[in-house]
Amino acid sequence: MTQSPFTLDADGLVLAVRLTPRASRTGLDGVRMEASGRPVLSLRVAAPPVEGAANAALTAFVAKSLGLRKAEVTLVSGETSRTKRLHLAGDPQALAARVEAWIN
Repeated sequence: MTQSPFTLDADGLVLAVRLTPRASRTGLDGVRMEASGRPVLSLRVAAPPVEGAANAALTAFVAKSLGLRKAEVTLVSGETSRTKRLHLAGDPQALAARVEAWIN
């Protein structure tokens, strides 16, 4: 089994994402390994990386894909980086099951 691109915490989970902005379409490209060996979820959005547009598109896409409210998906780190960490609020086990189902 491959490693998961997320870690559970007390009030949800933290999802590691590698974002490609200005893609032809918004979508999920699966899980890949970074050079450091950490797994990340590879996503792409059509929005450009200008004035937070790509980050807003990312959080909206993740929220919609997992059936969460936009307010439950927050960018924790990586605002100007391609590698980002998102916090998903809710029951950690239920969120983990949703993420696993989405990426597999």
